[in-house]
Amino acid sequence: MIICPNCSHQNPDGATYCDSCYTPLPVITTVNCPSCGSPVQSDASFCGSCGFNLKSATQSIKNMPEETDHPSTLEEIVPTPESPDSIPDLPNEIEFEPELIESAPAENNPHTQLQQVGAFLIHVQTNIKLELPTNLQVIHIGKPNNMIPPDIDVSGFPDSDIVSRVHADIRFEGNAFYFEDTGSSNGTYMNNSVLPAGNRHKLRSGDRISLGKGDRVSFIFQMS
Repeated sequence: MIICPNCSHQNPDGATYCDSCYTPLPVITTVNCPSCGSPVQSDASFCGSCGFNLKSATQSIKNMPEETDHPSTLEEIVPTPESPDSIPDLPNEIEFEPELIESAPAENNPHTQLQQVGAFLIHVQTNIKLELPTNLQVIHIGKPNNMIPPDIDVSGFPDSDIVSRVHADIRFEGNAFYFEDTGSSNGTYMNNSVLPAGNRHKLRSGDRISLGKGDRVSFIFQMS
């Protein structure tokens, strides 16, 4: 299904012009995620299945140096170790303070850093408040399925039939939250404007997020 960028009409796969307003439709192609192999749109920034950063992987391939006919020899790469006899003895009075050689605390490692900024979603139609999990950097939004179980399950809300089972992700990076549609059937609207699949929107307090057309399943994002 291809959503028209002009009038948001849903067109069948393979259509080149919108059936409603005759606007040329974007050509959507898919590729396999290099991390998990799941099909994703070729212009997506992140894999909707495993969260792999597709843009950084493409850039890394472009920046790889070309192979040369004369690779460096082992002697050019690995320095010759000094003879044990040439290593001077340390004075006996030097002592190492334990605090000077301790490893860095875990919270300084970006791969293990947990979300410290609180945020929540308010469901507009029922006024129910949903706290965002603070132990996740990628929060999946959708309905129960066998591929990616949702961290925020919207199946219990009215009109949830317009929400895809794997609909969108909220990512926490650099003390900021980003919203991304992962290829939903009925699209996502951010402050009443279409959010193209694969594009990220930096969330700010007061942003209105509509899952699907018609503003029937909507949330207000707030920072606590």
